Amino acid sequence: MKRILDVVEKAGNKVPHPAMIFLSLMVIVIVLSHILHLFGASVTQQVIDPVTDKILTNTVAARSLLTTEGIRFIYASVIPNFMSFTAVGLIIVAMIGVGVAEASGLIQALIRKLVAVSPGWAIGYILVFVGIVSSIAADAGYLVLIPLAGSAFLSVGRHPLAGLAAGFAAVAAAFTVNMLIKPLDAVLTEFTNDAIHLVNPALSIDLTANLWFSIASVIVLTVVITFITQRVIEPRLGKYNPEDAGDLAGTPDSAEAAVKGDEPRGLKFAAFALVVVLVLLGFLTIGPGAALRNPETGALIGNSPFMNGLIAVIMVVFLVAGAAYGFGAGTMKNSTDIIKAMEKALAGLGSLILLLFILSQFIAYFNYSNIGTILAVSMADVLKSASVPPLLLLLGFIVVVSLIDILISGAIAKWALFAPIFVPLLVQLGVAPESVLAAYRIADSPMNVITPLNAYFALIVVFAQKYDPKAGVGTIVALMIPYVIAIYAIWTLLFIAWFLLGIPWGL
Repeated sequence: MKRILDVVEKAGNKVPHPAMIFLSLMVIVIVLSHILHLFGASVTQQVIDPVTDKILTNTVAARSLLTTEGIRFIYASVIPNFMSFTAVGLIIVAMIGVGVAEASGLIQALIRKLVAVSPGWAIGYILVFVGIVSSIAADAGYLVLIPLAGSAFLSVGRHPLAGLAAGFAAVAAAFTVNMLIKPLDAVLTEFTNDAIHLVNPALSIDLTANLWFSIASVIVLTVVITFITQRVIEPRLGKYNPEDAGDLAGTPDSAEAAVKGDEPRGLKFAAFALVVVLVLLGFLTIGPGAALRNPETGALIGNSPFMNGLIAVIMVVFLVAGAAYGFGAGTMKNSTDIIKAMEKALAGLGSLILLLFILSQFIAYFNYSNIGTILAVSMADVLKSASVPPLLLLLGFIVVVSLIDILISGAIAKWALFAPIFVPLLVQLGVAPESVLAAYRIADSPMNVITPLNAYFALIVVFAQKYDPKAGVGTIVALMIPYVIAIYAIWTLLFIAWFLLGIPWGL
């Protein structure tokens, strides 16, 4: 396995810069879209309208990017494509706060406290578990937990790339499950019910339909990811030498400052600042009519101002706590130090923003062409027409969705596409719709860690280059392949056992 992964890494790192890869893919999509258009490629499907939740019968045809209309789209959509690519805004906003917390030394101080109070063997389990449940805060885990895991591993003498890999696997490869009900569950459940009603208007599932399976999945995946990190990833990486990273990771200025500063006093200041922020947040969220609740339903979780602006809350928490720590520990003297910390954090995002700009154009062209939809529906039709038992059909469904996840990484977009196809089919075969949704949770996530179309994949490469300047796409893919194999294998076995034993999927 080690030799195979080494080959994958070397081959992957020899490919052109990711920006050139996506520029090449853009050309391929443009040409392929015209070829499919000339051949009249199209599919007919039933799909859920994400706005009205109604089932629509829709014929999707290939759209050429070389027709007059396609050329107009390419010309006029450059700025809208980039501005609507939400990952850019999320990363920039989050890094403003995280940059201050890192420059002041708060993050390093918290890691030292975590290491001091936790047994050595438990660090990996804690970080992986927190990474999985961080999906309750949408994409915040990508921006906070993953770099934190790398720093935590480095602080205890373990290879930081192993920490990044474990954090990435936890955040991305288990994104659809949690110990708690999260906003994504509401959307997936609603789409599932709309699909059920195509064949049985009297049948519906609740928001907690997969709760027991999700909780069990979190526990099992925490063990699996930690095991792969300790038994496969770390032995392959070997001992980390900070000198290999030059000035990027050896002894960051912030870490040195934190050691020299008054750390206990800084942590007290940070704790007080955090309490103040939480109290203010409480006034804005607690009680009927609170400003950050949904003005119509009063809900706090789901479609509410609080959840829609959660990344801003995270930014404020890190910014305020980081600045307070800096002033308390003496690592920051005035507001100029805070501004410089923000500037430094954002200055490091230059190459990432360029890559995200190119990626935003590629995704827009790919979506415009309808290539992904045609491919997904065609594969689903083949599976649907196969005369196989329900369990094998569910396993085939997992395979199909997993393959499509390489091209379409959004959980909601894929379920809007697949739910009207597979849910009615399996319900008519006597399969509980809860099991179909559980199968989708397995299929949707693991591929997220090896597809460059994941909006945050490029960010992980940037994180890795902090510790290994030679790291590239091949490095990340080689690190993550063992997780993908293990997670699919163990998670699917858990699903099969759950299905055969007839254990309730949720409440």
